[in-house]
Amino acid sequence: MTKASNVLSGRPLPAGGIFIAPKGTALPTTATVALNVAFKTAGYIHEDGLTESLERSTEKIKAWGGDTVKIVQTEFGVQYSFTFIETLNADVLKAVYGTSNVTTTAATASTGTLQTVKLNGEVLPRQSFAFEVKDGTARIRIVVPDGQITEVGEVTYNDGEVIAYPVTVECFPDASGNQAYKYIDDGVFA
Repeated sequence: MTKASNVLSGRPLPAGGIFIAPKGTALPTTATVALNVAFKTAGYIHEDGLTESLERSTEKIKAWGGDTVKIVQTEFGVQYSFTFIETLNADVLKAVYGTSNVTTTAATASTGTLQTVKLNGEVLPRQSFAFEVKDGTARIRIVVPDGQITEVGEVTYNDGEVIAYPVTVECFPDASGNQAYKYIDDGVFA
């Protein structure tokens, strides 16, 4: 039976939609349990939201004569893409440029909070991610135990749009062979 109430849209939670923690942080196993305090919010994300991409490549095995007799999977991957838009958020800068490449100096009587960012070829760290989505009482939480920002898109500085950092997170298999977990709670209590 079709039900319109089964159709959801994806809005972030008021506290944020994307959270990042060091790899190895205790992870949630439901859609609503509180996140470990090690998870830091990535603040506002561009209105395009979060994109999940599943890559599954297959190869057809053919018998003599041309009949397809088997299809084998040759590749599988999970990626998430989104765009950070909080340039003054130190946690965002650390995610985009690497923790060791960002230095924050607290505000003083003569300066505001200072951020120094080094741009170099250091490999970005593998981290854990939690993506929080809601629609009314329904909640979706996507947990990536082992992910790495592997692509950072072009950053544009102009007066007609916000400074944005488009990124792609590549997911790696955990000890159970899973690259991500999706927890869904419809929010309708019995």
